[in-house]
Amino acid sequence: MALGTSSIDPLPPLSVIFGKSPAMRGIREQLEKISAANLPVLIHGESGTGKDVLARLFHKLSPWASGPFVKINCPAIPASLMESELFGYERGAFTGANTSKPGRVELAHRGTLFLDEISELDLGLQSKLLQLLQDGQFCRIGAHEDKKVEVRVVCATNRKLEQEIEAGNFRSDLFYRINVLNVHVCPLRERPEDIPILVDHFIEVYNDKYNMRARPLSAEVMRKLQAYSWPGNIRELENIIKRYIIFGMESVFAGLPERQESVVNPAGGFLIPAEIAEGTAVSLKKLTKQLVVELEKQIIFKSLQAHDWNRKKTAQALRISYRALLYKIRDTGLSSRKTAAPAPSAAGEAAEIEGDGEARAVGMHE
Repeated sequence: MALGTSSIDPLPPLSVIFGKSPAMRGIREQLEKISAANLPVLIHGESGTGKDVLARLFHKLSPWASGPFVKINCPAIPASLMESELFGYERGAFTGANTSKPGRVELAHRGTLFLDEISELDLGLQSKLLQLLQDGQFCRIGAHEDKKVEVRVVCATNRKLEQEIEAGNFRSDLFYRINVLNVHVCPLRERPEDIPILVDHFIEVYNDKYNMRARPLSAEVMRKLQAYSWPGNIRELENIIKRYIIFGMESVFAGLPERQESVVNPAGGFLIPAEIAEGTAVSLKKLTKQLVVELEKQIIFKSLQAHDWNRKKTAQALRISYRALLYKIRDTGLSSRKTAAPAPSAAGEAAEIEGDGEARAVGMHE
């Protein structure tokens, strides 16, 4: 099983989930302390970092492991349907409600309810979720009496909820309710020592799944993977390993940026190429250009995440034209947050940029 798959799949070994980086060891220690407490947990971190896996691990290690683990992906369900999905409905509650139906909350009784991307939940439903957290009660649509459930709530988000509160998109009282136990999952670029462990795991899993015999990666390719910034995190790594398994050639990694070893500048925390620290002769112009390109890519990626991948809002926030943003998305190779979109054709890119339209030529979604 891979770190981005559904809740019905078995969990990876703990050695794969946590690796050997100090940050992940800290999460493991934290998890062992809080998994038994029947308190809400908020897991936050960038998309693709494995928040879903941690939520299922919380459930597995909790006293409610024998109960159900019920996941609801908040962005995937239209707001008009979310209330019935969460809380269920009674027969005759609305047109088409020919029978009563329990919601996800009810199905998670004596188990774990996992709300993925909680920031996407409608404000009206946030108040009803708050009631559930406060007194363990909820009401089906069309019902006249509350139901009581015993359920542990685990939430995940890739946004800063404090900023969503300031923007009026998230209730502060709900934030304080779900943020009792807080776990931050660091991005993959901050734990490069864990990449070989993840790579070996994915190769083993997908060799078996696709009945292939791809070899372990060479040391040079592994160093390249460890030096890459991984804007898509573990999910991006998993997808590129899938391609390697299918094609069986290390050339699938050729599109990644050239390896650029860096050390941290103690004065400012900025990454400095290792050649400089070692006193090796370097091309200032070349290295500066490489660093600027990488920095610009990370800024655009972060801004797209902050604006829910809406390109127009991102362009406004970065104070550049929409057309310029499309060019930069193309040039930096950024793809969709949800899929590893194939590279668009040159004609498709040109058509979108020329018309400033809303086509999907660069593989992004509004």
